[in-house]
Amino acid sequence: MGTAEEGIGPASVAHDGTGVRIAVRVKPRARRAAVEGIVADADGRRRLAVALTEAPEGGRANAALIALLARRWRLPKSAFAVAAGARARRKTVMVAGDPATILARIAAEGDTG
Repeated sequence: MGTAEEGIGPASVAHDGTGVRIAVRVKPRARRAAVEGIVADADGRRRLAVALTEAPEGGRANAALIALLARRWRLPKSAFAVAAGARARRKTVMVAGDPATILARIAAEGDTG
C-alpha cells in the first residue's frame, strides 16, 4: 500500500495502512509544555509546533514529546516513535495505529491550537 499526503485542517500528514507520519517542530526548555498549533518552516512545510520543558539531552525531550502527544491524543506511548530528527528540533514522529483515528485527533489540533 502506498503513502498518501493529506491536508488535515491546517496540518499535513502522511499515512499508510499502518499509521501516520507527522512533521513536528520542538521548542525545548520552554516555560510550559504545550502543543502550540501548526507552523510553517522557512521551506513552507507545515509542522505541529510543540513546546517542551525538558532539555534536549539524553533523549529527555524526545521522551517528553511522546508523553505529551500520547496523553493529548489518548494513545499509548508505545504507538509513538521518533523516526527522524532525534537530535534536532525538526522531527518526524511515527504514530502506529488506525490512520483514520489518528488523523481525526491530529485534525483537532487545528481547532484547539
